[in-house]
Amino acid sequence: MTSRTGAHCSRCHSLAPVSPRKARRTPARPLPIPLGLPRVQEWPDGDWVVRQVPGAAAAKTYRCPGCDQEIRPGVGHLVVWPAHTEGPGERRHWHNSCWRRRPRRPGPGWTGR
Repeated sequence: MTSRTGAHCSRCHSLAPVSPRKARRTPARPLPIPLGLPRVQEWPDGDWVVRQVPGAAAAKTYRCPGCDQEIRPGVGHLVVWPAHTEGPGERRHWHNSCWRRRPRRPGPGWTGR
């Protein structure tokens, strides 16, 4: 049903080449880094819950109460809180070595003289 006058010409309606659709994949979310299981440790100053944080899971900067130095992102460390509390406000982030040396450190007010 085409006429030579061009009123309706099928040759004028050509299809443009179409590329196949790309597979749309959802962006892969990184798998969460597992933290160590919380363990209760008995110390002379009470029972403490201790959890190991691997370096890959350490994303923020914390201040270690044992040495008053920063724990930088990417550095493995411990999260420690008293066993008798549940609140996150009691958690402290310690260097592994500072936590192990804690019983040998003098108490507050020690000047080293």
